[in-house]
Amino acid sequence: MRAAPLPKVTAALQSVGAVMILHQILRLSSLFRSAVSVHLRRNIGFSAIAFNKAKELDPVQKLFLDKIREYNTKSKQAGGPVDVGPEFQKDMNESLARLQRMYGEGDLTKFPEFKFEEPNFEETPK
Repeated sequence: MRAAPLPKVTAALQSVGAVMILHQILRLSSLFRSAVSVHLRRNIGFSAIAFNKAKELDPVQKLFLDKIREYNTKSKQAGGPVDVGPEFQKDMNESLARLQRMYGEGDLTKFPEFKFEEPNFEETPK
């Protein structure tokens, strides 16, 4: 009967297992590194915005924000779109009339209200 070199085989398997574990750790570390880099890039982007708000905005950003705020106040005063002519109102009325013909009556300028009834789960006698 021949004796198998068990200690050598066991050591070889352990080293293979250690190498596989090392490969798994390195692969996970690369995934972790990429996730951290994405997180850091996002935080740097947000902190740049926060620091920019603390300082004075550059002229183009300031002009853009001023125009948005101006449009918002004009829109609230007009109660709808700003600086539209009678052609826009005519097109909108035609579109609403066409939709009402297709989908029935109702106010198409409001979001619909849904009413869900509670289902009856009681057994009925046979």
